[in-house]
Amino acid sequence: MSALPSSSPLPERRPIRELPDELISQIAAGEVVERPASVVRELVDNALDAGATQVTLRLSAGGVRLISVEDDGGGIPREELSVALRRHATSKIASLDDLETVGTMGFRGEALAAVNSIAELTLHSRARGADAAYALDGRTGELRQVARAEGTTVEVRELFYATPARRKFLKTDATELAHCVEAVRRHALARPDVGFSVWHEGKLVEQWRATGTRDPRLSDALSEDFVARSVAVDHERGAVRVEGRAGIPDAARSRGDQQFFYVNGRFVRDKVLNHAVRSAYEDVLHGQRQPVYALYLTIDPARVDVNVHPTKIEVRFRDGREVHQAVRHAVENALAAPRAGDAEAPAAVPLFSPSSAAPAPSLPAWTQPRMHFAAERGTGDLAAMWPSAPATTPQTTADTAIDAPAPWSAPRPQPAVTAQAGATAPPAADSEPVWPLGRALAQLQGIYILAENSQGLVIVDMHAAHERIVYERLKVQLEGAAISSQPLLIPATFAATPQEVATAEACAEVLATLGLEVEPFSPRTLAVRAVPGTLAEGDPVELARSVLAELAQHDASTVVQRAQNELLSTMACHGAVRANRQLTLDEMNGLLRQMEATERSDQCNHGRPTWRQLSVRELDGLFLRGR
Repeated sequence: MSALPSSSPLPERRPIRELPDELISQIAAGEVVERPASVVRELVDNALDAGATQVTLRLSAGGVRLISVEDDGGGIPREELSVALRRHATSKIASLDDLETVGTMGFRGEALAAVNSIAELTLHSRARGADAAYALDGRTGELRQVARAEGTTVEVRELFYATPARRKFLKTDATELAHCVEAVRRHALARPDVGFSVWHEGKLVEQWRATGTRDPRLSDALSEDFVARSVAVDHERGAVRVEGRAGIPDAARSRGDQQFFYVNGRFVRDKVLNHAVRSAYEDVLHGQRQPVYALYLTIDPARVDVNVHPTKIEVRFRDGREVHQAVRHAVENALAAPRAGDAEAPAAVPLFSPSSAAPAPSLPAWTQPRMHFAAERGTGDLAAMWPSAPATTPQTTADTAIDAPAPWSAPRPQPAVTAQAGATAPPAADSEPVWPLGRALAQLQGIYILAENSQGLVIVDMHAAHERIVYERLKVQLEGAAISSQPLLIPATFAATPQEVATAEACAEVLATLGLEVEPFSPRTLAVRAVPGTLAEGDPVELARSVLAELAQHDASTVVQRAQNELLSTMACHGAVRANRQLTLDEMNGLLRQMEATERSDQCNHGRPTWRQLSVRELDGLFLRGR
């Protein structure tokens, strides 16, 4: 057996000493400057703090060779130019009280010094009312007189020349340019009163003219489609105000690349805010689809701490719960646009019975999506114009009554378009009420219901529509009750963190309400003994971990509500009428009337639209009538 190696000698002791200022600045630059876009963000922050009404960004090689930010703000007096490049030199704050109530974009006094330590920086400025402009060379400290109008220009050349290893982590020029443009876009969305332009290699890349109002800037900086497919948000709760626009559910995307949140004009990424917005969509957007939004939160600066991260992209709220509730209610109220004559959902009766339909409220304007045909979609296939319900093999499903399920036989073969001759006709036109979704005409391919209203043709995805109706009813039935659970024959154990064990013990009652039974098996192991009945086939460990993580981070009542909604959505999907189910005209009309009486019936539980309107004018266009 070999002998154990002798202990290694102690390393030579180094004396404690102060770091040189340049090295300190380069360390700070490593935190502040990740890529050219980081420099752009800091310089545009300073331009806006100086009162600029026009900001121009000029780039070369994606910002690696040159970043130049020009503004028409207040400028910097000659005697303060050299001070501006020193570490921790700023005009934004002077005391701890100022730091706790920051109202400017910048305040640390680190950006210019950090950039100057890793690049060649030149500062041109002419203070308001001054006779001349001056330029300061950041390397040599030389100050010379130059020609310039009032305002400031900061030129940054050869980024990372002093730290060449950092250059290896940069992407292509096109990628770095895209990040720089995005940095300016974020500022542009917050300041519609300021004009912005971006030039690259002498060519104009982006330009946003000052508009003074928010919606035109959103159309310019994002798209007209973003504004058209979103609802206005304007909500005030206590000391918090939330404004902006939130996308309708069927405008959701696979990525969260159109999610902009501002706190007192500062673009931020915050878990509390993101969770609040997502929870507002939980009733209409299940799964992994990401909502789109541009939201602006105004709050007393003393109630939010912006001194959390060197990049200033993170914040911390004094009362996170207050902010969370304000944001959630703001978006929820906007999505659930008021409906005239809203009536309570009908009692539990056969779903498609025409007699069960409540008085039909008028649907909110934004829920009347338009249909675009071959000119825009590139196809004339009618069935492909709208997302359809999943194709399913005919099998035993729920009957038409929610509270009295019964098996039914497989559907009979039917032609492409089936009109039920001999079915009970709706009331005469002069005696019937005004129905927003109109009267049913026929069924198409066992998937869609075709109906006629005063505007033209309405096309309804019957599975998606019925799914929302079933879901809303199940929510009412479950109010105040716990989700039923199913014991596991063999408990599923897993190694847990101390936080997971503590959360399981502290939130045992909440877990029981969710249909979960999670108990300590040992000091470092948890056992899942029961899961919600509808999720019995899933992974119990993964389910328990995700719920415990939510409970540890967010308010317990919010987690309970979200979990219930997810489970009910699954149940509603399985209980809704399936494709290829043949319906009579009476059943179709009954479904339309209940859609009109059901909250959020314009969207299924997964965010897809349940119906589309095709006007007579659009139909005329398809057949070239009037030409």
